[in-house]
Amino acid sequence: MAKIVVERADVIPVLAEVFREYGFEGASLSTIGERTGLGKGSLYHFFPGGKEEMAAAVLHDIDHWFETQVYRPLRESDDPRSAVDGMVRAVTDYFQSGKRICLVGAFALDTVRDRFATAVSRYFAAWRAALASALERAGCAPDLARSLAEETVIAIQGALVLARALDDTTVFSRSIESTRARLAAAMDRAPPAR
Repeated sequence: MAKIVVERADVIPVLAEVFREYGFEGASLSTIGERTGLGKGSLYHFFPGGKEEMAAAVLHDIDHWFETQVYRPLRESDDPRSAVDGMVRAVTDYFQSGKRICLVGAFALDTVRDRFATAVSRYFAAWRAALASALERAGCAPDLARSLAEETVIAIQGALVLARALDDTTVFSRSIESTRARLAAAMDRAPPAR
């Protein structure tokens, strides 16, 4: 049964799941309407720019979640080691232990990448920079911090793709644990932060 929607914000999580399931091009307005419980008129009332505005709103919502739950804690925490561990927990929960694809990653690989290039690029760059910042504050040398941050984002995104391709979420779980251990070991080897 479709959810009764009363505000634009109520539609965004539903849109995200439709785009995850069908992709941008495959998500027809009739499918979106069916899933949101809204007719085309109501959809255009909330999103006058059509499907492109819907996708932009979803990407903005994802960006906001990652900013508050992942990037900001990594950048600002007084305990960067705890923030790194919190990042691993947060992304594990967000991606439902590998059951949920990364919509930003999917858009990055899709033909719509150029339409949303700024949002896609910002997501990955912000994640890499925030994690590198935490690793540096935990005592890792800047070059090592940047390298580990990039490898971490690659490991998480790659694990999501492989888990989906093989229909095996244990791939994601193993990659997350390996990543957690690698980050912890690097921070343990680092000299105490000043």
